[in-house]
Amino acid sequence: MSDYLLALETSCDETAAAVVRADGRVLSSEVVTQIDVHRVYGGVVPELASRNHILHMRGISQRALDAAGISLSEIAAFAATSGPGLVSSLLIGSTMAKALALSEEKPYLAINHLEGHLLSPFMGDEDWGKQIPDHVALIVSGGHTMLLHCRRVGDYELLGKTRDDAAGEAFDKVGKMLGLPYPGGPEIDKTARGGDVTAFEFPRSMMEAGNLEFSFSGLKTAVLYHLPKIDLSSETILKNVCASFQEAVVDVLVEKSIRATKLCSAKLISVSGGVSCNLRLREKLTERCSKEGITLKLAKPNYSTDNAAMIGFAASHRWRAGMRSELETDVSPNLRLMN
Repeated sequence: MSDYLLALETSCDETAAAVVRADGRVLSSEVVTQIDVHRVYGGVVPELASRNHILHMRGISQRALDAAGISLSEIAAFAATSGPGLVSSLLIGSTMAKALALSEEKPYLAINHLEGHLLSPFMGDEDWGKQIPDHVALIVSGGHTMLLHCRRVGDYELLGKTRDDAAGEAFDKVGKMLGLPYPGGPEIDKTARGGDVTAFEFPRSMMEAGNLEFSFSGLKTAVLYHLPKIDLSSETILKNVCASFQEAVVDVLVEKSIRATKLCSAKLISVSGGVSCNLRLREKLTERCSKEGITLKLAKPNYSTDNAAMIGFAASHRWRAGMRSELETDVSPNLRLMN
């Protein structure tokens, strides 16, 4: 019996398809990005995103099959992101997966995008690929910033989340303020290299609060108030602003992650989502975890941003557990990870 899963991801502006074995091994992962389409607008335009998903969905699905060296008839089940995300985008991938499941008379699995991110650091790991260990997970991206206690697949406890902007959203908005190209997050990471992290005293919001919540809106506003006082045409000043802002975000993410791990008596932290690619975040987390005797699992850069391999990986765990979804399962732009 075939044990291949075809997974589709269209939650925002990446069109992605992947073939994953039931044991979690990724055989192919194809992504078409729309960054150039949306850059002129300084952010994602939902209508354009969904139109481009329609243009690329069939072709990228075939590319994933070809790269894996299998045919459509060999697929045992079809999976797609059902939320959270842009509803007009989610509908493209989920409708495609449902149509394929119906035509091939195979099962369908609706997957939470956040669960895909949460499990992605364990992809390609033979020790943990089949069974996810008890750990604390930091999901940090353009749309989400949260800490969770993961006891096992499907058993998650929310420890804290952002009360306003997600960390990646703050990166992108500050990047736009500074005149950097879209998306701002990677540009700030790049520009900050060689900058002085102490040049500007930006706030570490909620660092002293006795909880694991986040807030980045005030930090973003602090940068905005500094702009009239500085000369951004100076390369040195621009580097220093980026480095100081980035350091403020990273300090909070690292401190709260360590605090959550100790609170849960865990020995492992996983970090996923697009912001997990940030070099300073990786550097400081690695240093702190080493000092605290905590194991750190970082999502590989190619699995950090939105991709279908992580959706297939999450689907493989649910497939092995005998879980299936009804074809009537609707997409949900605000789908929660925990009930």
